Amino acid sequence: MEITIKEAQIKVDNWIKTVGVKYFSELTNLGILMEEVGELSRLMVRIYGEQSFKKSEKKPGKISEGLGDEMADVLWVLICLANQTGVDLTDAIQKNFIKKNTRDKERHKNNKKLK
Repeated sequence: MEITIKEAQIKVDNWIKTVGVKYFSELTNLGILMEEVGELSRLMVRIYGEQSFKKSEKKPGKISEGLGDEMADVLWVLICLANQTGVDLTDAIQKNFIKKNTRDKERHKNNKKLK
């Protein structure tokens, strides 16, 4: 089942208000977001970087599932923050594409490090 960003914002809001009881404060959710990004980072550096898994660490069965779960955790908390602060993520990402297509239209093509 595909889900739009708008639908995700609505579903997260409904879940928070029915199952999750209420939103954590914005600052608490910011801290949780940083924790979730750290968990994603930890997994990424062990899969794609030079860091190795400790014997005591559980390797994800399917790498994509482990990464997907961590990315979804990051997205979940980001959606919570958007809902709490009145940000329409659909509108925000559309505006971001416009900004990047204007500001960065030639920038990356001219970057010798990317050739």
